[in-house]
Amino acid sequence: MLLIGYGNQGRGDDGLGPALAFRLENRRLPGLAIDIDYQLTVDHALAVSKAGCVVFADASVACANPFTFATAKAAEAADIASHSLSPEAILALSQTLYGRAPHAFVLGIAGTVFGDIREGLSATARYNLDCAEAFFVSWYRDFAGREAGHLASE
Repeated sequence: MLLIGYGNQGRGDDGLGPALAFRLENRRLPGLAIDIDYQLTVDHALAVSKAGCVVFADASVACANPFTFATAKAAEAADIASHSLSPEAILALSQTLYGRAPHAFVLGIAGTVFGDIREGLSATARYNLDCAEAFFVSWYRDFAGREAGHLASE
């Protein structure tokens, strides 16, 4: 599995995706590859195409809960004219260029302080990050267990 944590760490809570990725990197969860970046670009399509499953982790502006977790699907009409792409556009590129778009999810972590040049996360964002990390670790262990059981039955 691949987790891509992305966002601008110099813009306050926009750095939630990389913050989660750094935390998970330190946990060294077996079978979890981590990619940390400023934004999603066409270059991510290759890594995504090679993954069995991918989770895109990013800050969320419009999230009423500490985090959201939802399935992502390849966009039918992906806009790749921008320097920054959506998870759905990356999945579409992966499908188009490499013939494969893996199962994918978006983990959006709620933030409150965006835009200003500011290092570090707000207190609310740190709490939401703790919640998202606990959820992901539990979900990942369940997911990895199901995958191991699936492989053993083949």
